[in-house]
Amino acid sequence: MHPLPPPLRCFRLGYTLCIFLLITLFIGATSQLLSLVPPSFACSDTTYTPNSTFQANLKSLLNILSTNSTHENGFYNYSAGGRDNSEDTAYGLFMCRGDVSPEDCGACVRNAAVIEIFRVCPNQKTAVVWFDFCMLRYSNSSMFGRADQQPGRIVYLTKNDSQPDRFMEVVGNTLNEVATRAAAGRSGKKFATLEANYTAAERLYSLGQCTPDLSDLDCESCLRAAIGQLPKCCYSSPGVTIVLPSCYVRYAVNNPFYTSTAAPAPLPAAGPLTPATGEENRGSSSSKVIIAIVLPITGIVLVTAIFCFVRSRNAKKRHTRLQKTDMNGVSAEESSQYDLAMVKAITNDFSLKCKIGQGGYGSVYKGMLPNRQEVAVKRLSKSSRQGAQEFKNEVEVVVKLQHKNLVRLLGFCSEGEEKILIYEFVPNKSLDYFLFDVDKQYLLDWSRRYKIIRGIARGLLYLHEDSRLKIIHRDLKAANILLDANMDPKIADFGLARIVEVDQIEGNTNKIVGTYGYMFPEYAMHGEFSVKSDVFSLGVILLEIITGKKNRNISKGNRTVDLLGYAWEYWRDDTPLEILDPILTESYNVNEVIQCIHISLLCVQEVAVERPTMAEVMLMLSSYSSNRWSAPREPAFYHGGREEIPKEQSESEQSVSINEVTISQLHPR
Repeated sequence: MHPLPPPLRCFRLGYTLCIFLLITLFIGATSQLLSLVPPSFACSDTTYTPNSTFQANLKSLLNILSTNSTHENGFYNYSAGGRDNSEDTAYGLFMCRGDVSPEDCGACVRNAAVIEIFRVCPNQKTAVVWFDFCMLRYSNSSMFGRADQQPGRIVYLTKNDSQPDRFMEVVGNTLNEVATRAAAGRSGKKFATLEANYTAAERLYSLGQCTPDLSDLDCESCLRAAIGQLPKCCYSSPGVTIVLPSCYVRYAVNNPFYTSTAAPAPLPAAGPLTPATGEENRGSSSSKVIIAIVLPITGIVLVTAIFCFVRSRNAKKRHTRLQKTDMNGVSAEESSQYDLAMVKAITNDFSLKCKIGQGGYGSVYKGMLPNRQEVAVKRLSKSSRQGAQEFKNEVEVVVKLQHKNLVRLLGFCSEGEEKILIYEFVPNKSLDYFLFDVDKQYLLDWSRRYKIIRGIARGLLYLHEDSRLKIIHRDLKAANILLDANMDPKIADFGLARIVEVDQIEGNTNKIVGTYGYMFPEYAMHGEFSVKSDVFSLGVILLEIITGKKNRNISKGNRTVDLLGYAWEYWRDDTPLEILDPILTESYNVNEVIQCIHISLLCVQEVAVERPTMAEVMLMLSSYSSNRWSAPREPAFYHGGREEIPKEQSESEQSVSINEVTISQLHPR
C-alpha cells in the first residue's frame, strides 16, 4: 500500500486527484482488492517468520518451479518440506497460457518465482501472481487437484456496446463453448480459444484455461463461475479478463490477444478494477471479512467524494467540451483522458528523476498510475508546432490500433498548452540501444534477433492489412522499435503515420519528413509514399539486425558503400554470410540468416512495385524455399560505391529526423 500524501498536497492537486487518492487508500485497506495489472497478485493476511522452516521450504519450492519452468505442457506442481499437511510444507504450481512457447513460459515463470512474488507478497504464507503469459501460486496447504473459486481479479474496458443485450448473448454463448472445450482438453492442457463474428466489422476473440490437474467437471465449474461474474461487473464491456486461482477466462473485440507463436498480448486496460465475487463463495468467512472492511470505508469515501464531485462536475463538462474542440476529431470514447493534475502527480511534477528520454517533440517521463501500472508519459514541447500536430496524429492513429507488436496508447491529456500522451511502459529501451552498442550486442543472439524480425513484420502486416484502418508508418527505424520485458518488439512513434483508404495504392505530400538512411527513394525524391515505403524501411532494419551495423557508409577496400550496397555486393558474389554480425559466431541458423538477407534485399529494391507486400514477407519468413522467390535487383541508391573514403558523417547527422519530428534518445520507455 502506498502512503497517502499530506492533505495540503491533496488539495493542491485538486478535487479530482483528491478523490483518486482516497480511493487508493480504500483499495489499499484490504489485500482482497488489488489491481489487475501485470503483475496482478493476491496475498494472504497470514505471514511467516523470517528464517523459519517454512521460508526455507518456500525458497526450495520456488527454485524447483524455476528449474522446471520449461515443462512441456506449461504446468508443474511440487511440494517442499515436511510431511503432507504439515504447516511447514510449501505447496506450489505454475501454469502458462496454452499458446505460449516453452521458452517464453520459462522466462515468465522464472521472473515470477525469483523476483515478482517476493516483491508483491514479501512474507505471506499464501500468494498468487498473474501475468499475461503465466501464473504462479504457492500456499502452506495443498491446492493440487482442487478447483479454487475464491474471489480473483477482474479488469475490463468501460465502453458499452450500442446493443448490449445482443452483444452479451454472443459473448455468453462463445464463452460457454470455450468452457466446454477447455474442460475437455486432451492435449495435457485444459485450454481453448474461440472466435465469433458479432458484426461485419467486429470479431470476438475468447480464451479459457484451467490448471491441468483439475477434473473435467471441476474445470468447467470453475470457468462457469468466472463467466458468471460478467453480468455483475462489466455488462457489455468490449474487453474483460477474469482470473481465479484455478482458472481464467478472457474475451476482447477486434483484439487477437492469443497466438500460436506466443507473442505477448497486453491485458485490457483503462477500466475500473473490481474483485470477483463468485456465487460459490458468498457465504464464506473471507467474504464476511471483506464486507466488514469495505462497508465502513465505503461510507467515508462516498461522503468525501460527493462533495468534491458536485464542485468539479461543471468544470469537467466544460473541459471535456474544450478538449473535443481542440483535438479536432479525436474520440474521447476510444482513449482515456487524464487530468493534468494527475499526470503531474505520477511524474513528480515532471521531475528530472522521472525523465527517461528527450526528442525534438519534447520529453518522456516514467510514471506509475495509481493502479500500479508503469507508464511512459510523452510531454510535447509547448513551442513546437510539429509536436502539436504529432500529438493529434498519434492520438487519432494509435488509439485505433490493438496489436501485441505495437506500443499501446493508454490515454492523453490536453489542457491549455499542455499536450501529453500516456503509453504503456516498455522496459528494455529500443532496438538500436542493444544493436549498436559493443557492450550490449551480445544480448541479442540470433534466436532473439530472428524473433524481433518476425515481430516487427507481424506489426507491419497488422498496420497494412489487418487493422480497422490501413496505416503507413513512414518513420520505421531501429530507434522506433521498443523491446518489452521478453525482448519482443513493439513499433512506436506514429507521429508521421498516415491513414489511407483500404484500397488506396499510394499517397503524396509536399512536406518531406522522416529519417535519413531509412527513407525510401520515391518519397525522398517525389514525396510519394505507400505501404511499400514501410517495406523499404523494414529491409533496412533487417540488414541492421543481421549485420549489427548502422545504415551509413562502410569501408570496403578503397571504396565506401552504404549498408544496402555492402549487403548487395556480398549477395551478388555468393558470399552472403560474410555480412553476418561477427558477435554471433556459430550460434545461428544458416537457413534463417540466408532467408532474412534475401527478404531484406527484396524489400530495399528501388522500384516500389518490385518490393514484396507484408503478407508476402510473412509467407517468406515461414518458408526456407528461397529458390521459388524472385531474385533481388540492385538496391536503391546503389551506384557501385565511391572511390575515395569521405569524411565520416557526424553522429548527429546520422540520427536526426528531418524537422526533428521523431528523433529520440531514450532510456527505458
